[in-house]
Order: sequence, then structure tokens, then C-alpha cells
Amino acid sequence: MTTVRLTRMGRKKKPFYRVVVTDSRKRRDSGWIESIGYYNPLTDPETVSVDMERLAYWKSVGAKVSDRVTKITGK
Repeated sequence: MTTVRLTRMGRKKKPFYRVVVTDSRKRRDSGWIESIGYYNPLTDPETVSVDMERLAYWKSVGAKVSDRVTKITGK
């Protein structure tokens, strides 16, 4: 099953996340199918950029969206 979730980038104590589509059996930071956006919690206000068309497409083909992605995108 595919899932839409965050993968951590950045360095120690400076997190930066990509919103990616991946196989649910893979580890958090392992390979992914498609990157559809990013999330930076350290800026003021938090920076969120997600391709909503691609998110809607992946949801339509059965991808499960993680709770955190749902919370930051508002969808």
C-alpha cells in the first residue's frame, strides 16, 4: 500500500521535511516514489508547500495520508 508522509531532511537540530509518496513498508527516510512538497517548521510562520493536484491524485488511487500530513495541509 502506498502512503503520503513526511521524510526528514536537513541536519541535526534543523529539521526540514519533504512530503513524499512511498511504499508503507519502507522506513521513514528510505526511497520514495514521488516528492509532492515540503514543510519547514523552523520558519516563522511555518512554510508548507504541497502540490494539491498530486495529493488529490494519490488519494484517488488509494494512497493513505498520514495524520501529520493531513494536519499541516488542512485536507
